[in-house]
Amino acid sequence: MTRAFAIALKIPDNAAFTALVALRRLGVDVARIERSEIWEFENGEPVERLTARIESDESIFNPNLHRLSALDRAAPRPGEAWIEPRARASDAAADDKQLRAIAWRLFDKSGKPATNEVVLRAVERLLCNPAIERAVTGDENDRDNPGARQ
Repeated sequence: MTRAFAIALKIPDNAAFTALVALRRLGVDVARIERSEIWEFENGEPVERLTARIESDESIFNPNLHRLSALDRAAPRPGEAWIEPRARASDAAADDKQLRAIAWRLFDKSGKPATNEVVLRAVERLLCNPAIERAVTGDENDRDNPGARQ
């Protein structure tokens, strides 16, 4: 069974702030953006036990810097795009944990998750380099080349 967790910064995230400013300059209507790492674990442990394991793993989690969230399912949440590398690390099979993606979650002026249209615009204009990455969005579509719309 695959379980996914999001690890985000508690402290101000300069990369997210820079992306927010750039997206606004590129005409994407977004008021706030959050960035997190999505980690997947391949085992049948209960969520509580996995949470404790992650919180004790200093290589991926620092309680002074990070906030941990267990995801209901291994898929982007509303207003979110997961940017994944095209090539996965080959040594991931040796461990039951794997960094799957960088998640960018966008919010509108009212604090609600951005619409899928806004997320797609952000992916196409800045968040994904289709030469080396692919985007997975809340509409459950993989986009190897987000600029090639049907």
